[in-house]
Formats: sequence, C-alpha cells, structure tokens
Amino acid sequence: MTGADVKMTEVKELTRIERIGAHSHIRGLGLDDALEARATSQGMVGQTDARKAAGVVTKMVKSGDMAGRAVLLAGPPGTGKTAIAMGIAQALGEDTPFTTIAGSEIFSLEMSKTEALTQAFRRSIGVRIMEETEMIEGEVVEVEIDRPLEGAGEKTGKLTLKTTEMETVYDLGAKMIESLTKEKVTAGDVITIDKASGKISKLGRSFTRSRDYDAMGPQTRFVQCPEGELQKRKEVVHVVSLHEIDVINSRQQGFLALFAGDTGEIKAEVRDQINARVAEWKEEGKATVVPGVLFIDEVHMLDIECFSWLNRALESELAPVLVIATNRGITKIRGTKYKSPHGIPIDLLDRLLIISTSPYNEKEVRKILEIRCEEEDVEMTEEAMDLLTRVAMEVRFFFFSSRKHHQEAPFPRMLAAPLSESFRRARNKKAVAC
Repeated sequence: MTGADVKMTEVKELTRIERIGAHSHIRGLGLDDALEARATSQGMVGQTDARKAAGVVTKMVKSGDMAGRAVLLAGPPGTGKTAIAMGIAQALGEDTPFTTIAGSEIFSLEMSKTEALTQAFRRSIGVRIMEETEMIEGEVVEVEIDRPLEGAGEKTGKLTLKTTEMETVYDLGAKMIESLTKEKVTAGDVITIDKASGKISKLGRSFTRSRDYDAMGPQTRFVQCPEGELQKRKEVVHVVSLHEIDVINSRQQGFLALFAGDTGEIKAEVRDQINARVAEWKEEGKATVVPGVLFIDEVHMLDIECFSWLNRALESELAPVLVIATNRGITKIRGTKYKSPHGIPIDLLDRLLIISTSPYNEKEVRKILEIRCEEEDVEMTEEAMDLLTRVAMEVRFFFFSSRKHHQEAPFPRMLAAPLSESFRRARNKKAVAC
C-alpha cells in the first residue's frame, strides 16, 4: 500500500423505522371515573372543560343517546380540537373506526361531493363479524424436522403439543413446516393453529419457561398453558368498515380492490344490498354494528350542498358520531349570500353540541412539547425547551392579534398587509384608466 490515508467510516445499523403522527401520543380523553379532567393524562394537557364535555358526549354515544346529533369543536387554531376528536375515538374503544378529512378535500377528489362524504361516513362505521372456527391450541413441547440427505425429497416432521390435561403428537407436512419456520416456533411457545387455513399464531411463551433467560427478550410475553382439550371451537371476531364491504362487492377484483387506491364512485344499489345483508347478520347474531367517529376539520369550507347532505345523513340508522371543527366566527355560508355562526346553516347548528376550546398557557405548551419529545424519543436541553416554548407562545400571540385586527382575513397580518397594498394599487390604476 502507498502512503495514502485510509479513512474509516462508521456504519450504523438501521434497526427500525417508525412513523409517528402529530397526535400519536393521544391515548384517550384523560378523565377519571367521575368524568373530571386530569391536568395531564393519556397525552392530553389542559382544556379541562372541553375534555369534560367530550367525556359526557362519549358516555351519551355508548348509551345510544346521540342519534341524529353531532359535535362542533370551535376554537382558535392550535387549541387541541383534533386531539379531542381522537380522544373521543380512543375512549370509545380500540375497534372504533376513526376517519379524519378536511373540508377542502371534498372538492379535490375525482368524484361528486356527496359521494366523497358518503364514503367518509361508511369508512367510519365498523361491522364486527363473529364466526366460529376449529382451532388447535397448546404449548409446544418439541418440534422435530427431518431433512432428506440428498436434498431432493420433501421435509417431514413431528410437532408435540400439550395442554394441562393432554399431550398429542402431530405429523407435519412441508407447508406446516414452512409456517412453523416462518413464525420461529420453538419449544415453550404457546400457539394456535387454524384447522381450516393452517394459519399459525404465536400467543407467547409459557410461564413454565420464564426462567429460560436465553429464550427471552424485552418484548417477550408470557401466557398460561392452555387448559382442556387441544382441539376446540373458538369465536373469531373480524372488524371491517362498511366502505370496505362496499368496495369488495362492487369490484371484480374483490378484496384486492382495497389496495388499488382510489375506489371511484359506488352505485347506490350496491350499498342498499350491503345494508340489507348487514341487517340480516344483526338479526341472526352474526354481526354487530360499531359506530365510529368521523372528524371533519375546516368544516366552514363545505358548501350548502354538503351541509344539506350532512343534515339528512345524520338521521339515517347507520350514522357515525360526527365531530366537526372550525376556527371561524361569523362568516358566509359557501354557496349562499348569507352569513351564519361558523359558516354553518342554522338548521344544522340546531343539531350540534358545541364544545369551545381556548388557547394554551405557557406551562401547558411546555408540557405538550415534553410529551412530544418523549413520544418521538428526542432528547432536548432545558435551554432548547425554553426557546421552543417561547417561540410557540410568540407565534400564537402574533396570529391571534392579527386575526383580531383583521377579522375578515383568513391569514395573519404580515400576509394581509402586502395583499391589501397591491389591491389598492390595482384599484387606483383602474380608476385612472376609466
């Protein structure tokens, strides 16, 4: 080798990639059993009155007293309206569908406005389908796999499973051996095998192997050894949305159409048939309907046609909990010449339960930043945290003061001033030309 310098580069292994949303830290509304809001709980900070009102709404939804109603979250930008909507969805349960759209999205899709709203509504309604299937459930005692010496024949093997009352040896074919290898099943694992499809699922490690430290990791889950017989009938629950059922039954590709992206418009006849079938499943006890949450942000961007559709859709039997949000005061209803509170027609306003939000104080803003740092696994010094808190407070104060002086303008003062100046010059030129 020559005297040339050899540079060593450190190579870091990328172990995982996680996608973290702006509200991924929200776990619920942060209320106690008396529906009183805790100062900081389940990712929620401040907004105690709004959260308590949202808790009352959640309780009404669970008891079935919200039929034909909707919730309006009204407040300045950045006051937790989306977080409260997600908290409502989390409080209703894990299987509760939650769909979020912006009012302006309705006009950018390649379909009619009412079709876009219909699809959003049906995405927010889940169907919990229950079916019984035969399963084999037990703790793995031993896995034996025989490989041919020449490498030409098929693999064979034996799987020994046990419960607290019995133990059985099963012969394995090539397909089952491949599934066991893919799931990395070893002795001590508690597994289930679907007899119809052959699907293998690992439930965890048996408590009898809790002292086998070599077979443990930070994500290891320990479960009890199953009781009774190995073969049993279990109820399997699938939760799908009404929109997914619509797409599967309206396209030749079946469920593969769900991965095609834009599903296009769906005929009303197909939806009527789906509704009738779901009603039959409900009567037979095979399915239950799970009303989800549809959150429409920037609702003032909708026009009178959309509001009319929403007003009628709220009266239907299959309707989700509608939560809408806006930061407008008295403004014009799009598509009309009339002004109304929040840009919403009066007849729809009568159906709304209005929850108002207020700006966060400095202590609450700092707490939110700390929660986000923890969620995104970011370390931050006290000086940096103080700076970010101060910037957030100053930007928010500037925006609110701009809106106060320019109530008709939907943007801050620093953007409104140049625009008004250019408009004034154009108007003067027009006057001179005349």
